[in-house]
Amino acid sequence: MDVRTAIETRRAIKQFDPGHAMTEQEIDALMSLALLSPTAFNIQHWRFVLVRNPELREAIRAVSWMQPQITEASLLVVICADVNAWEKEPDRYWCNASDDVREGVVAAIGEYYRGRPQTQRDEAMRSCGIAAQTLMLAAKEMGYDSCPMDLSDFDEVAKLIRLPEGHVIAMFVALGKRVREPWPRAGQLPMDEVVLVDRF
Repeated sequence: MDVRTAIETRRAIKQFDPGHAMTEQEIDALMSLALLSPTAFNIQHWRFVLVRNPELREAIRAVSWMQPQITEASLLVVICADVNAWEKEPDRYWCNASDDVREGVVAAIGEYYRGRPQTQRDEAMRSCGIAAQTLMLAAKEMGYDSCPMDLSDFDEVAKLIRLPEGHVIAMFVALGKRVREPWPRAGQLPMDEVVLVDRF
């Protein structure tokens, strides 16, 4: 499937086949593609929690408006962000670069993030959003559907997944085999309302 077709046919699916299981090879392939998602300064803020335990999924569903895709999808990914990733041995993010490039970028990382907690969080959340889209498009190409999700008490989910200090939950992505066709698209705003040139 080409990228354009994946974008055009990707839909937020709410009903998945609860009896379908993704293979380990499929999950590994999917997550390998997610790891190619771009991040600011190549910091790779994201952390992907693959929720596979049925009881844990039920507990997450209970604090997430009882959305059925949480328990029925083949795979539930809780996409989290380490907001302090910028200061955790940043040399390793550029280990394959030349010494002069690595030293320059690592210095810029410290200068950009130090003392700016809102920037640290914003950049991490943006990186998670990009990774979520990568997951959904990769899944579509593999013959799976997906649903990006955020209707949840993330504070409670954080307790359930034992989210470490300094991390935040960005969103969920549910993936699996849909059991019904999606509804027609609800309505797209016209391009001239949302695409602007130079200024509002």
